[in-house]
Amino acid sequence: MEKPAAETTKGNGLGVFPEDLEYQSGFGNHFSSEAIAGALPRGQNSPLICPFGLYAEQISGTSFTSPRKLNQRSWLYRIKPSVTHEPFWPRDSSHKKLVSEFDGSNTVANPTQLRWKPVDIPDTPTDFIDGLFTICGAGSSFLRHGYAIHMYTANKSMDNCAFCNADGDFLVVPQQGRLWITTECGRLQVSPGEIAVLPQGFRFVVDLPDGPSRGYVAEVFGTHFQLPDLGPIGANGLAASRDFLAPTAWFEEHPRPGFTIVQKFGGELFNARQDFSPFNVVAWHGNYVPYKYDLSKFCPYNTVLVDHGDPSINTVLTAPTDKPGVALLDFVIFPSRWLVAEHTFRPPYYHRNCMSEFMGLIYGGYEAKADGFLPGGASLHSCMTPHGPDTKTYEATIARGNEAGPHKITDTMAFMFESFLMPRTCPWVLESPFRDHDYYQCWVGLKSHFSCEKANGKSNDLAEWTP
Repeated sequence: MEKPAAETTKGNGLGVFPEDLEYQSGFGNHFSSEAIAGALPRGQNSPLICPFGLYAEQISGTSFTSPRKLNQRSWLYRIKPSVTHEPFWPRDSSHKKLVSEFDGSNTVANPTQLRWKPVDIPDTPTDFIDGLFTICGAGSSFLRHGYAIHMYTANKSMDNCAFCNADGDFLVVPQQGRLWITTECGRLQVSPGEIAVLPQGFRFVVDLPDGPSRGYVAEVFGTHFQLPDLGPIGANGLAASRDFLAPTAWFEEHPRPGFTIVQKFGGELFNARQDFSPFNVVAWHGNYVPYKYDLSKFCPYNTVLVDHGDPSINTVLTAPTDKPGVALLDFVIFPSRWLVAEHTFRPPYYHRNCMSEFMGLIYGGYEAKADGFLPGGASLHSCMTPHGPDTKTYEATIARGNEAGPHKITDTMAFMFESFLMPRTCPWVLESPFRDHDYYQCWVGLKSHFSCEKANGKSNDLAEWTP
């Protein structure tokens, strides 16, 4: 069965993605998809002989005995099973900058506020795998608890190979350049302003239709992302389940001599060869599946009278821990929205947090930083390290006074990866030429506005105000 003639071969030989890729809508649904009608077995998962002579293969994202509401698995019906490959051998990585077990031997404890300028995209041919490097993290993929935060810079599509992450789930945030991601369940086109989640164990290829590309990746060990509870917000708001999109079945059966599976296992890369494409799944069903989400569809909530809301109100996805309300990792965004609070310092407040906050900027500016925080850049404020608006932002906000009317923040998309685990930072990002060593200077100009007269109540107009 050939892929449609309209799809010309490009990059990894997986074809140009059509403009009207079909998706399935929903979050956590039990999906079913067939590239050929009748390819899914009826009434059972693993018949003696599957339709069209396919192999039945299950991929488990949770233990067999996980509670049903948490259990994740899918059944794939493929031309050849994924076990048909040569033994793995260590890959000679070009940079050796991936970490999945964070300790004093490979990373550094550093409470300083950190910021990086956008990392240059390399001139030499670099694909998604070789362009991926770790910034910080905590825990261990071997112990199935923790997270890692990476970035990628790449300029070429993956060639005759596929990537498989045995350590955890990837949440990919492209900042420059679209990603054409082919997975065993089908294809996803992911543009800046969208995200993709690639669950642990799935094999995938990243093609770069726009050439030079850059972005961010959060990885979680031992758990999966889910939608946050809405609590008193009610039944609607934030990220809607129906706006998450899963792929539809797509396959190829061409011989692929020397095709390489690159597996990340314990933060190390291993290669295994096979003579066929791993994207030979003709049909599948289940709830363990890659998916994408358009961040512009997020429905933000905000204060409508006084004070600045906590950033948790903008959570898109959360990877929970066993402790209620405490996240291994939250993915939070700061999109375009109205600011209307009266008599309120509207930018984010000054803060020391028991959680650690890594921030990135996809496009536009960020309301708490007038200078220095650029699209493609990043910052890290670790547990209990003070942070907040820079001097210019503070002074400009105070100067506007209480008469500032409603204001809409537009054309911006910042985000935060937030975790209760304290991160250790990789030495190569501390030594990077893109590190902003003068970051602390943005707060040095904050001056005292304290007045003894106001403290004694002689001119305390602000203190007398009540809503």
